[in-house]
Amino acid sequence: MKVDRRLHLLRLTFGQAYLWNDDGAFTLVDTGIATSGEEIADAISRLGGRADAVRQVVLTHYHEDHCGGAATVATWGDVTVMAHRLEAPVIRGDIPAPPPNFTDEERALHRSLGAHLLPPAPPCRVDRELEDGDVLDFGGGARVIATPGHTAGSIALHLPEHGVLFTGDTVAHVNGQVMPGVFNMDRDETLDSFRRLAELDARVACVGHGDPITGARDALRQAAGEIPA
Repeated sequence: MKVDRRLHLLRLTFGQAYLWNDDGAFTLVDTGIATSGEEIADAISRLGGRADAVRQVVLTHYHEDHCGGAATVATWGDVTVMAHRLEAPVIRGDIPAPPPNFTDEERALHRSLGAHLLPPAPPCRVDRELEDGDVLDFGGGARVIATPGHTAGSIALHLPEHGVLFTGDTVAHVNGQVMPGVFNMDRDETLDSFRRLAELDARVACVGHGDPITGARDALRQAAGEIPA
């Protein structure tokens, strides 16, 4: 799905990823589940590119539907894999992933989605550990925004030059409704992170689940205003 001149949403068998094109040099934001590598390579080919033109992979957090394909993509060439410092040990396979703190409603939803049956993410190297405020070399400068709550080291990426915001799972867009994501480690922290993202000047928000949100600044601010204090 074309989001912008340089940006495509890649819909995968489970989950999704975003592909940013800087004049033939690609950056992937998230990578779907462990079996997604071939789908991503095929999507790049259909867009007229080559898989070995992927230069960077930025993982918004360690959940298997976001980092599962990273180990495959990392073998395609000169690829730098990046994630927040707190996520890196899980992505590398050094420590197990802490589980979400499910509400009763979320636990039932998790079962209904079959999300508990997702293939585990293969360990993947992390070449650069990120911190809040880092600026990455794509899209005219992509600023890393720490958004703890969904996981401790969840991040968003803001491209001010293009008005693009990658939210990870801090924001979801379901049936036309903009809302905080589910399956969080700390819901209160997630809500605080959601409010932080709503303060940004973003034209389009690329969420972890659902279609990108157009008119993102107003949509996020409206949704943030509806969150109980």
